[in-house]
Amino acid sequence: MTSTAQSTIRLFTTTHPLVYEVNARMLLKELSVREGKPVTLGTIPDDVIQAWADEGLDAVWLMGIWATGPVGVKIAREHEGLRLEYKKVLADFIDADVIGSPYAIRAYEPAEEIGGFKGLAALYRRMKEHRLGLILDFVCNHTARDHDWVASQPEYYVQGDKGDDVKRPDAFFRTRTKKGDRVIAFGRDPVFPGWTDTAQLNYNSAAMRRATIQEMRTIAAYCDGLRCDMAMLVLNDVFHRTWTDLAPREGPAQTEEFWKEAIRTIKAEMPQFKFIAEAYWDLEWELQQLGFDFTYDKVLYDRLLREGASAVREHLKAEIGYQMRSIRFIENHDEPPAAVSLPSDAWQYAAATIASTVPGMVLYHDGQFEGRSVKVPVQLARRPSQPVNTRTRSFYKRLLSCLTADVFRRGEWRLLTVRPAWHDNPTWQDYLAFWWEEPSSGIRLVVVNYAPHNSQCYIDLPQQSLGGSPMEFRDLLGKAVYVRERNGLISKGMFFDLPAYGLHIFHVAPAKRKQGPDP
Repeated sequence: MTSTAQSTIRLFTTTHPLVYEVNARMLLKELSVREGKPVTLGTIPDDVIQAWADEGLDAVWLMGIWATGPVGVKIAREHEGLRLEYKKVLADFIDADVIGSPYAIRAYEPAEEIGGFKGLAALYRRMKEHRLGLILDFVCNHTARDHDWVASQPEYYVQGDKGDDVKRPDAFFRTRTKKGDRVIAFGRDPVFPGWTDTAQLNYNSAAMRRATIQEMRTIAAYCDGLRCDMAMLVLNDVFHRTWTDLAPREGPAQTEEFWKEAIRTIKAEMPQFKFIAEAYWDLEWELQQLGFDFTYDKVLYDRLLREGASAVREHLKAEIGYQMRSIRFIENHDEPPAAVSLPSDAWQYAAATIASTVPGMVLYHDGQFEGRSVKVPVQLARRPSQPVNTRTRSFYKRLLSCLTADVFRRGEWRLLTVRPAWHDNPTWQDYLAFWWEEPSSGIRLVVVNYAPHNSQCYIDLPQQSLGGSPMEFRDLLGKAVYVRERNGLISKGMFFDLPAYGLHIFHVAPAKRKQGPDP
């Protein structure tokens, strides 16, 4: 795609992109039922794509389009622990509902039954017509056990010694290759047992690295960004610590970080292409320095769920460049639905408002807008029918409508100082307040009482931005309108007394003075 075409895509025109994760295989299954005929990537109905655009989204992460293999499907269908999970979600599930993990990839090509590359190319063209970006998966750490490389290039994988598959069946499997029988490691991270439907790539192999980058170049022609699964696992230090003891035959170490080389290669051809890292363990900053445009912010997620406003505020004091490259979320396919993890509507709306109005990328998950409460294993192609929470749906419509303004898309953000409302009242610590400002679209003030009780505070507003007197604060999520004198705002700050999880997104502007009679 040309740079001119890329520049029209909303994803490339904002520093605060809104991205929506959709399970591709589940989407196509449900659309096929709705339409009464098979729906593929290339034949997704226009109303679906239009709805994404109408929400104000900048991109859709179409999760799980790449081909899985029979080995992964068989493992997913026979795994007892997974079968229990399937039954919890679908009491009537059958083996045909289980199509394998989308993260055990046999080939970076869409299966023919969902449209193949031809269908993907057609979808990509249609997404561009709606100015929507398309994000696809890339799994850097491992492949499916029946990926072609396992048979043709076993040296691309971490290998054990003869008998390791017997001594450590949780870590290795034996397979026949074109170069003889080999013992290959399951893909894993150092914290958990191996993923038994995968084979661990060897990042000490220069040839494997080159082949992987070539795969990335191929699929980058069909999308605007890659969401890189567990990206920190292939950092040189992490890879070395994970595999030195388990697989001493892994080969000579590479000195340059893989991601630096891979991102440099792709961006040389497509400068605006986005690299998105799923990342943990405080390695997010390191990945940003290697070229990732955005990295997961699991810290904010954890603090919103398990800690209070003070912990969130401290996290948001990080350097602004880091924050602008963080991905904020309260739900994704790995985490429980927000309707479960944040069990009151008011709590969820407060958390969503915070996550959506701080710098960086905002990631929403299919079902989040409707208040779905069932976490569906990624191995399933079907989910249960669930009623829509109309209150939640209405809230997200109003929230996303606010976020489409240029002030959020390209404005400057700051964390505001919050002070006690009076002596011996500690509830001021429950507040979070943000100020967004952009010359062409004005000012927004976000205020959230992130606590399960009434709280009071004063908030200091930027004096240089308080142009007229009086100032009007008009809530974009509700009906409140406040008018305050500039001098009082400067001398005292702005007073708030909000109920549990109360919130506002204010449009801030000089109040319109009433006109007197004509002279």
